[in-house]
Amino acid sequence: MVPKMLDDTEKHEARLGTGKVDALFFQSRTVIVAGEINDKLAQRTVAHLLALAEESDDPINVFISSPGGHVESGDMVHDVIGFIRPKVRTIGTGWVASAGALIYVGAKQENRYCLPNTRFLLHQPSGGIGGQASDMLIQAEQIKIMRQRFDLLFAEATGQTPEKIEADTARDFWLTAQEAINYGLAGKIIRNAEELV
Repeated sequence: MVPKMLDDTEKHEARLGTGKVDALFFQSRTVIVAGEINDKLAQRTVAHLLALAEESDDPINVFISSPGGHVESGDMVHDVIGFIRPKVRTIGTGWVASAGALIYVGAKQENRYCLPNTRFLLHQPSGGIGGQASDMLIQAEQIKIMRQRFDLLFAEATGQTPEKIEADTARDFWLTAQEAINYGLAGKIIRNAEELV
């Protein structure tokens, strides 16, 4: 079957349709963080957050489903969530892992929600160490510093002690939605949009 070629009118209508969807999505004050956390996703997410913050001080909903990824990209989004004026509500769905969890806890605990089947994964930072021996020592020290920072950050976000965070995340630490509530990671399980407050 030969693919249909769009004429100029059809191309214009297709662009207009995409524009309408984008406009409605922007009006909903919703940001989606899905997939691997990298510099492109972080840049796009932060640009969206800043644009919404510029438009008004109304709350922003950030839906997160991510296996994690680049820590510094996660840091960028995490810090901007706390930086902007509007209240940001993070909503976990699917799975919220590693750098995805870092973004998730950028919101205050009372503004952290999750859907019933969300799973969370916390673990210590990891990285590939290579190069000259002196460079490997520097990289290992940086991972150690990052680990200490994570322990403090997640302790502050959950109410646990840094020592407990360190012990729990020595290996992959999985939590169901209810376990995340009990641990202090999530604030509330919700089943529909009306439960967002």
